[in-house]
Amino acid sequence: MKLDPATIERLKQKIAVYREFLKNWLEPSNLAQLRPKLEFQTGVLAGFALIASVLLGVTNCSTEGTIQRRLDEDLKKSLEEVVPVALYDNDMLQDTLTIPSAEYNIGTDETTVYIAKKSGKVSAVCFKFTAPDGYSGAINMIMGIDRDGNILGIRVLSHKETPGLGDKIEVAKSDWILKFTGRSLDNLAPAKWAVKKDGGEFDQFAGATITPRKSVQAIYRGLQLFKAHQDQLINP
Repeated sequence: MKLDPATIERLKQKIAVYREFLKNWLEPSNLAQLRPKLEFQTGVLAGFALIASVLLGVTNCSTEGTIQRRLDEDLKKSLEEVVPVALYDNDMLQDTLTIPSAEYNIGTDETTVYIAKKSGKVSAVCFKFTAPDGYSGAINMIMGIDRDGNILGIRVLSHKETPGLGDKIEVAKSDWILKFTGRSLDNLAPAKWAVKKDGGEFDQFAGATITPRKSVQAIYRGLQLFKAHQDQLINP
């Protein structure tokens, strides 16, 4: 959660009060009176605990903004990989819609869709989705789709598939993921949204059929999600 300036100011005021309290408490004359008492030992421990909690709070405030900027930078880079920059002149990170997606089995009940606009007109959309049933776990992806439903690009964001086998879904390991560019629900029959071993259009990997199979299925479901909300997305 990002702290507003008023909250930060209140924290600074509390820190100033605690600092003054500690200054008075640590006065030699005060310590001489307190040292023989049992309460002194408890007070010392409580004081250190208080200082630690304040320092943690201050550290969190100072790093929170930096972490969020890094996350935004990573997301922006991913968006640019699946939606050509020539297609938009808006800030997609700030131009979003949230749509229900529970029935599509793509890893979340609601999906944030990033809207690409050129001169105020929606040209494309982009969203993250998940194949929850990969060979070794969830396969997280991001997909860009133009306003007509054609795939502009897909990238794998993270996965735990077998190195040397299932990891060929990564664009750095093979061009397999690039084969989806230009595909849509209109130019490929439903039965063809599968690996060739299952009678579909897309290659499987030697020794790793489950990874591409589940990826293709999730991509197909992602396109179905777009189709179901196409009017809302291209005419927000």
